[in-house]
Amino acid sequence: MENPIKQLLYTRCLAYVQDRIDMATEAMRAAQESANSETKSSAGDKYETGRAMAQLERDRHAQLLADAQRMLADLEKINPDATSLIVVPGSLVQTARGSFYISISAGKLTVDGADYFAVSAASPIGALLLGKRAGDAVVFNRMNYTVLSVS
Repeated sequence: MENPIKQLLYTRCLAYVQDRIDMATEAMRAAQESANSETKSSAGDKYETGRAMAQLERDRHAQLLADAQRMLADLEKINPDATSLIVVPGSLVQTARGSFYISISAGKLTVDGADYFAVSAASPIGALLLGKRAGDAVVFNRMNYTVLSVS
């Protein structure tokens, strides 16, 4: 049974990951260009420092790209049309304290004026919710979260 909210949340998570991949790729390219354009001058140390800084920047963006690609791989394992009585990756969980989309850590997403929190199954709240069903409760940050529904 298709849930249009889950479909939309899934699509927004995909867009979030793609944006991160695009930004990291572009930043890596720019850092590499910067490293390549450093010109050797009589101040050799300045040249080496500039290249090293650009390389560190490129490496940092490469790590961000790898993280985004892992998020994409996690997202691709989810079937947004699947439903379950228990919380699994891809579930939309309504609690008394908010709605959670168990997918990737993309933060707050607003759909039709309602807020949903896209959280990874490995996140603290996501891990607590996994395997729960309507009527179950978990305690997170000393607050009770009662599961109202799972879709």
